[in-house]
Amino acid sequence: KNIIENAVNSKDHTTLVAAVKAAGLVDTLQGKGPFPVLAPVTSAFAALPAGTVETLLKPENKGQLTKILTCHVISANALSSAITKMVADDGGAHKVKTVGGCMLTLATKNGKVLIMDEAGNTATVPIADVKQSNGVIHVIDKVLLPKS
Repeated sequence: KNIIENAVNSKDHTTLVAAVKAAGLVDTLQGKGPFPVLAPVTSAFAALPAGTVETLLKPENKGQLTKILTCHVISANALSSAITKMVADDGGAHKVKTVGGCMLTLATKNGKVLIMDEAGNTATVPIADVKQSNGVIHVIDKVLLPKS
């Protein structure tokens, strides 16, 4: 199954699925790919300041929501083994540009991949390399944000 077909069946990604639908990105993420997606769990969205998710899901905020979501899609084939190698080759940190134009910094610690966003947040990847027919999902524990 593709990224969307699997995400809609994940109880841990209900907010992400709602956000992808509100942003109009369903068809894109059902496309050919490959799409390496950093998929925040629902509790990551819940950890944002009160009202943030509800505000982002409003039609008038579609542009901002799309920007945030596309900052969760890396524009290179990125299994965790490749990420770990890039980080090691770059001396402990590797910068990568997302489809949304955000610059993320990838690192590793205690065998886990860490992702730092432009706003200074650090997400951990508790579950990596969930392979899909059109990409791979890395489950993350924080929502990545662009510079404000």
